[in-house]
Amino acid sequence: MTHLNALTLAVKSLCFKALPAALNLLLMAVGVAMMTFVLSASKQLEEGATRDADGIDLVVGAKGSPLQLILSSIYHIDIPTGNIPLAAVAQLKKNSMVKKVIPLALGDSFNGFRIVGTDSDYIEHYNGVLAQGKLFDGPMQAVFGAQAAKKTGATVGASFTGSHGLARGGEEHKDAPYVIAGVLKPTGTVLDRLILTPVESVWRVHEIANGIDVNDKEEKAAMDADREVTALLVQYSTPLAAVSMPRYINRQTELQAAQPALEAAKLFRLLGVGVDVIRAIAVIILVSAALSMFVALYNALEERKTDLAVLRTLGAPPGKLFSLLLVEGLLLAIGGAILGWVIGHIAVEALGHMLSEDQNMTLSGWVIVSEEAWLIMIATVVGLVSALVPAVRAYRTDIAATLAH
Repeated sequence: MTHLNALTLAVKSLCFKALPAALNLLLMAVGVAMMTFVLSASKQLEEGATRDADGIDLVVGAKGSPLQLILSSIYHIDIPTGNIPLAAVAQLKKNSMVKKVIPLALGDSFNGFRIVGTDSDYIEHYNGVLAQGKLFDGPMQAVFGAQAAKKTGATVGASFTGSHGLARGGEEHKDAPYVIAGVLKPTGTVLDRLILTPVESVWRVHEIANGIDVNDKEEKAAMDADREVTALLVQYSTPLAAVSMPRYINRQTELQAAQPALEAAKLFRLLGVGVDVIRAIAVIILVSAALSMFVALYNALEERKTDLAVLRTLGAPPGKLFSLLLVEGLLLAIGGAILGWVIGHIAVEALGHMLSEDQNMTLSGWVIVSEEAWLIMIATVVGLVSALVPAVRAYRTDIAATLAH
């Protein structure tokens, strides 16, 4: 009953001072929302990036920025560094230190989703499973990832034409339509937002665009001699390859080797600076909320000295007054934490929708990471600490001295 009365009195007290209470609650909510946003978004992005790069030891492409090569070939969120000779595929496959080589041919897109020329090993690498239709078994057939199919309304048997580049509105290859062979189930990886087709399809589209007769044997033979791909995803057969393979490939004038683990670590270090800044600002806001709450509760105590003294004369024990102030602090802190937690996840969901529009990364406001449990605990401690001094003063209220004034 004592706790019930303390809770009732605390709620009424906060309602009586609604504006200061709301401001303190909002300040706490902002700090917790920022912490929630940083924890959830960064964790999801890091896990997504790790999933996409898992099992890929090396990316081989044209000379340029290693990070750009990784972003374009693994995450498909940048333009490629260029093309490399098709002969590099056979050369790498012959190497005893190489277990698997997956070719990628990039350049076109459909409604903002990248069309990737590759082979069935790429789908197998990401554990792709058909939801309907079949896998491609010839040129100009395409298989849609789950997100790409959902956003574009793709159906098995329908046809579509790609356009040059990643951005919408590029030059459309109307003379080279694809047929949708199948649609994949969601995998939670980059595969979901890609359109997959044999490498030969990409070659054929650009041959037709350049006015080459693909049925002419002489022209086809000339083209075969100059075939190119955009990048190669490499799996090692031995750990020793991690030491020698990058050096071996980088010595070749037209090729560049980029290690996903190394480049991703660099990227996360760069992003980590921004994340740390946001986290530091959130901590400052939480400290400010604690100080503001302390000042508000302390001032409220000064204003209510006489009321508290009257409660004592009516028989309220000192512990009741002590618990009253503690409950007020906890209500503000926990209420602010819950509100901030909800706002933080709404912000993550909003960012996820923005990224989804650009077909870049996937974020969900429904994903809760384990580290968020600490936020409620931190908010509770902040509320207790902020209310402790006013609560102790309320506990030590001198009835006679207060009423005498």
